[in-house]
Amino acid sequence: MPNPDTSSLFRPFTIRSLELKNRIVMAPMTRLFAPEGVPGPANADYYRRRAEGGAGLLLSEGTVIDRPASRNDGGIPFFHGDAALRGWKNVIDAVHGAGGRMGPQIWHTGATRYINNWEPDAPVESPSGLNAPGEARGIAMTEEDIADSVAAFAKAAADAKRLGFDTVEIHGAHGYLIDQFFWSGTNLRTDRYGGPTIKERSRFAGEIISAVREAVGPDFPIIMRVSQWKQQDLTVRLAETPAEMETWLLPLVEAGVDVLHVSQRRFWESEFPEIDGENGLNGAGWAKKVTGAATIAVGSVGLENDVTASAFVGKGSATASIDRLIDRMDRNEFDLIAVGRALLTDPTWVTKVENGDYAELKGFDPATLSELA
Repeated sequence: MPNPDTSSLFRPFTIRSLELKNRIVMAPMTRLFAPEGVPGPANADYYRRRAEGGAGLLLSEGTVIDRPASRNDGGIPFFHGDAALRGWKNVIDAVHGAGGRMGPQIWHTGATRYINNWEPDAPVESPSGLNAPGEARGIAMTEEDIADSVAAFAKAAADAKRLGFDTVEIHGAHGYLIDQFFWSGTNLRTDRYGGPTIKERSRFAGEIISAVREAVGPDFPIIMRVSQWKQQDLTVRLAETPAEMETWLLPLVEAGVDVLHVSQRRFWESEFPEIDGENGLNGAGWAKKVTGAATIAVGSVGLENDVTASAFVGKGSATASIDRLIDRMDRNEFDLIAVGRALLTDPTWVTKVENGDYAELKGFDPATLSELA
């Protein structure tokens, strides 16, 4: 079989001040290798290798804003404080030295637990003191807590620009803090940050985006990651119809988001198959259609199974996944594609795909999760 035509993956892409050489994004992946919250030389080398490997844009692992209990593991890096920011300055300098572009992903993990049940020193916070529907954990945020969190997101974004990063991504997905406001099962508030509709529950996110836009100015691109599914419940859907998706996402774009990074478990699956069939638009495709914003798709690129599975693609089946990706890119269904675990094992995955070296592609090895290589 001839190699697929991957030219649609390697077109330049520009939005505001961000110019990318191709459409492939390194997806954010939690790594837990930042002792005391500070990224060191190993972290800089890790990102530099992926820039050298050809990814057009690198998004960092989740980095926490300056709030008590904003992380759910002791190895998650800070994006605040002099020591951590000096570490991130070394990271972006290394990435730029390799010809790459990068943005930090900034987040607050809310009431979620991580797999090792690490506990922070302060009580965890969330919209209503819930990690999942009916699962109490921590405290409900006051309006002062909310205002302080909005300010902390804006400060982190301003620091990203000051350090020389090319963009910033706000994490609003996967059941973490912002997403807990979106989700009716974890947002039971009766004030202006709650309500029966997804639009009402999006107020917190909208305030964050507006504050970030004011902090970074008009030319610095803002990305926001969103998802239907939650780590607490893979079957949750915030929007049951395209119209409901529009009421959720369009206000975020109007507040200042340039790119929606729509996380789904399998990029090739239709978001609303009852409307356009099993091969219809995926989540990023529908987000682009209902908002007009640029979008990043993500979900099991180069893997045999989805983001929650433990068995992964080998060398022989890499082309099939790429064929499905190329088909959707050729249709301009979305603008960019994020690749996650395939880049953990193989930092040169992008270059190999561009050169058609499919026999050299490495299947994901779970052992790479335990090292920063």
